[in-house]
Amino acid sequence: MWVAPEIKDPILMHAPTRLHVGYFGAVRLRDGKFLYLREEDKFRAESFWDFLRLLKLRSERSARKVVVISDNAKYHHARLHKQWRAEHEAAFRLHYLPPYSPELNPIERVWKLTRRLCLHNAYFETLDQVVDTVESQFNQWLQNSPVLHKLCAIA
Repeated sequence: MWVAPEIKDPILMHAPTRLHVGYFGAVRLRDGKFLYLREEDKFRAESFWDFLRLLKLRSERSARKVVVISDNAKYHHARLHKQWRAEHEAAFRLHYLPPYSPELNPIERVWKLTRRLCLHNAYFETLDQVVDTVESQFNQWLQNSPVLHKLCAIA
């Protein structure tokens, strides 16, 4: 009769979980102004709506129409905030990119640069170290970043 050896450390039985953190972000094309919001859970309609309201609040001072370029993630089209989007459409409008075309969204360039500057070839012992590194870079970009302006320029 075969008896399994005693397992002293049950943690070895499980593959480590992949911790993650995500960000909603927006960059204003005319001057490179940047805004971000950390999302530690899944991206959902509620968290996207929180970001939209923050973006609208921050953009009200300019008194200009805001056009938000967005991909077609399900939570971007959620019924939860459909009425709110309709009510604010005159001054704050979402435009959706064609499916499978993330290269057309300027914020994708920001995410790529962030990974290159902050995460590539770096070891982080904890998720908090990743957050600190990334948000340190983000905080440098918060006020009219010429780097982001050049990176996201349309023309």
